[in-house]
Amino acid sequence: MNKIKTVIAAGGLGTRLQGFRGNDSTKILLEVDGSPMIVRQIEQLSSWGMSEFIIITNPSFDKMIKDVIKQHFPEKNINFTIQHEQKGISHALSCADEYIDTGDTLLFILGDNFFQNDPTKSINMDEVVKQNGAYIFSYKVNNPEEFGVAELDVQNNVVSIEEKPENPKSNNAVVGVYIYDDTVMEKIKTLKPSARGEYEVTDLNNLYIEEGMCKNVTLSGWWIDAGTPERIIELESKLT
Repeated sequence: MNKIKTVIAAGGLGTRLQGFRGNDSTKILLEVDGSPMIVRQIEQLSSWGMSEFIIITNPSFDKMIKDVIKQHFPEKNINFTIQHEQKGISHALSCADEYIDTGDTLLFILGDNFFQNDPTKSINMDEVVKQNGAYIFSYKVNNPEEFGVAELDVQNNVVSIEEKPENPKSNNAVVGVYIYDDTVMEKIKTLKPSARGEYEVTDLNNLYIEEGMCKNVTLSGWWIDAGTPERIIELESKLT
């Protein structure tokens, strides 16, 4: 049976948020409008119809994260795995391998990304789980040189993704939510570290692009990557 499993990257230390509101742990536990960020994230994903979760933590805060989640969601189907080394977003996703079965479709989200509208509403998820390939989600911005930028063809297929290009080919900023088929783990194994020593999600997406198997969904409404104090405050203003 084809299933959608939701993988949440929650292992980042969030150094830009250290000390904000007394935070001395990990950003995923920082309170956002009265609830820990990871709780807000699971609530968001549940509202999209997601029901099976794999949460990637880090060794320093694994127990704290588990305790918070189990307290808030004792009945949900949630598994945990640890990213023992900070080796990039694709490496984080690979840590969920033990929970992925043949035929699974993965919705992969960075734990600090929040959206006004459900991105999956723009596609037929019943059909997506039967297909091969990947989906990225993008948002039109005025400063694309600060993001990963997707170049698209007229049918919304992704032609290329460039990280923070000096001369962007579009204003489509790639956001922190992706959909992958069950070949994703094998693809990650073929990646090589980037110049900064990480296994990059752009390199993973480019493998799907090379196969002609990566589509784009352009988002409406607001999107916030809540990785700084300013963006946390902005997110709270949107939620209230």
